[in-house]
Amino acid sequence: MTELALPTAADVDAAARVLAPVAVRTRLISSPALDALTGGRIFLKPEVLQRTGSFKFRGAYNKLSSIPEAARKAGVVAFSSGNHAQGVAAAAQLLGMPAAIVMPSDAPVSKIERTKSYGAEVIPYDRDKEDRDAIARNLAAERGATVVPPYDDPFVIAGQGTVGREIAEDFAALGVAPDIVSAPASGGGLMAGIALATKAKFPKAGLITVEPHGFDDHARSFAAGHREPHRAIGRTICDALMASIPGEITFAVNQANGVQGVTATDDEVAKAVAFAFRELKLVVEPGGAVALAALLAGHIDAKGKTVAIVLSGGNVDADLYARLIQ
Repeated sequence: MTELALPTAADVDAAARVLAPVAVRTRLISSPALDALTGGRIFLKPEVLQRTGSFKFRGAYNKLSSIPEAARKAGVVAFSSGNHAQGVAAAAQLLGMPAAIVMPSDAPVSKIERTKSYGAEVIPYDRDKEDRDAIARNLAAERGATVVPPYDDPFVIAGQGTVGREIAEDFAALGVAPDIVSAPASGGGLMAGIALATKAKFPKAGLITVEPHGFDDHARSFAAGHREPHRAIGRTICDALMASIPGEITFAVNQANGVQGVTATDDEVAKAVAFAFRELKLVVEPGGAVALAALLAGHIDAKGKTVAIVLSGGNVDADLYARLIQ
């Protein structure tokens, strides 16, 4: 096996400089309602307000910016259920690069349409019968394009790490040290980046990934000490969090930083989406609300602690959202 090229906190700092002119600086917000419910001091990182409606723009733009000028004309190819797709499409549009995105045919219509709106070509596939990675890599080989992975890439992870860098900066400005930082996990790129940035400034902070119940590959892997796939059959309303196994790079980073994993049920996630609408006045998609769901359900013990929860995305179809908030 070749040694993995793992990103560092310095790579996150470099990504922050790349992203400064284009990404939204989402500030931590507090919620007295959450404090009262949990007995802790809760802060939310509203990446629903990020460009394209999720944190994924950060990693996508950082990765595309790293592509040499000579290779940019051939464009990029990505595979995603929606948020990475939009992030790559928007980054490609800003940088003047062609983009083709392999998306599951059952992805939320809003995510497909928004991806197209950034000028990207969308190539549908059957997530139960076809291999999106193989489709994307074959297409990239035909076109001479660069593949932009959704999570297992040092530049993508470093870009996502700017979420954690901003969290750490905001806590430092408040003169407060976080006890826990929690975020949703699919392939693990968001938490890997957060781990690098957070541990650099707050080495004692606990880090917790949250996944949909059954889609618990991170929780299983952390417990086992090596990468393990989940055993889920079927679907979850958290369409953005259905990766089958943690990434090699992301798991190595997360394991080295002592990340732990918990899960939340679809019913708990639905309640969190409704809570965000009712109490926070924020539109959060199910996958983006899973860490909030774990907090509200008590799977993250916040009593007497300072906790940061990442609301990672807000791209949800109107009909599903209407059902969830009712």
